[in-house]
Amino acid sequence: MKRIVLLAVFLTVGIVFVPSVHAQSQPAKPGTNISGVVLDANGKPVANAAISCESSGGLRPRAVHADSKGHFVITGLKQDSYDIRASSNGAYSDWEKNIPLRKGQSKSVTLRLLNGNDALTGTIPTKAKTTPAAN
Repeated sequence: MKRIVLLAVFLTVGIVFVPSVHAQSQPAKPGTNISGVVLDANGKPVANAAISCESSGGLRPRAVHADSKGHFVITGLKQDSYDIRASSNGAYSDWEKNIPLRKGQSKSVTLRLLNGNDALTGTIPTKAKTTPAAN
């Protein structure tokens, strides 16, 4: 019984962590992939930033981490359009949407993290009800 439980735990951990890989600082290899660099609000590379990549067609999301110089490569993608975003220490980039990839094609993107001051702020006006709610 203990062996079955341990096997189930190992399989679960393997399934959860397999899609997450670390990027390589090498140039993108031939194949269908998206590569790029993550920069902070001041234009400096962001080491170890998390990059999320989702297929516009609904395929399983992918995640990688940038290297020490902010570079990343997401390999093994299928022909589709992709949405991609970076994050690090609570800062996020805008989504780069609908990046089209054909089989064997590579695309390069630059993702810029927004600092906290770039977030939208304001007040949303609402109408106050002047009549009591019906019971």
